[in-house]
Amino acid sequence: MDTLELIRTFREVAARGGFSRAAKTLDVSKANVSKYVAALEAKLGTRLLNRSTRTISLTDAGSLLLARSTPLLEMIELTRDELKHHARQPSGRLRVTAPVGLGSSDLPHFMADFMQRYPEVHISLDLSNRVIDMVDEGVDIALRIGRITDANLIVRKLRSIDMVVCASPVFWQQHGLPNHPDDLGDYDALTYSLIGSNPEWRFLVDGEVHTVSVRSRMDATDSSPLVHLALQHMGVVWLPRLLVQKHLDSGTLQAVLPEYGPNDLWLYAAYTQRRHNSAALKALLAFLEERWRID
Repeated sequence: MDTLELIRTFREVAARGGFSRAAKTLDVSKANVSKYVAALEAKLGTRLLNRSTRTISLTDAGSLLLARSTPLLEMIELTRDELKHHARQPSGRLRVTAPVGLGSSDLPHFMADFMQRYPEVHISLDLSNRVIDMVDEGVDIALRIGRITDANLIVRKLRSIDMVVCASPVFWQQHGLPNHPDDLGDYDALTYSLIGSNPEWRFLVDGEVHTVSVRSRMDATDSSPLVHLALQHMGVVWLPRLLVQKHLDSGTLQAVLPEYGPNDLWLYAAYTQRRHNSAALKALLAFLEERWRID
């Protein structure tokens, strides 16, 4: 038996004024109660109770332990109740990381809706394109586009990612429209830094994965500056549709080669544990699945 349980047994003996009454309250044998108190005294190296054939009384050490253990056990009980509440009712802080580009997508709107539904949950959202160690940095959920190779993470598909090749209408008027993914090698491309100094874009041609080497005019660690330059007629981007949808809708960017888009990219939610997850984490995963499946 751990020390806290031994202390609880001792406190029950002190409160009830005897081993028999404490044993009845705790629903254990009198012999066990006596053994537990003796074990606690052995752990602490001091006698806690004065015993006679008829009565018990607290020693000075016993009185000190009784007084000092009261706030400790109250704090433990309060913490236990709060943890049970976390397990049942979405509440507390959730730390979420996502690519910077998702900050310009529906994600902030979804977070607002989620917090209105669950007012006891606080979201800490870290927008970053770097690969992090979720355990070391205390992150509950990581949203990622593409493949997640860490075998220690549990991943859940949220939505399929439609990749689009697009540029401004002015750019296409100046340089002509491509007819095939291979034609993209002749255009100035605006690329992610993370795909390296020799960037390749992936397509699906005749049911097979087909990569095209592109000539990068500028690379960046995030999509925002790439989109900005594309709007200034500086080149072609290959990005998730959800990051450029508003520009496609407004006509400031024009997509090409839609029939060659890859179909194996997903937006994932990754987390580290399968069991004993908080109610807030479970609720956010379900909420994002629901919203992105609809949208």
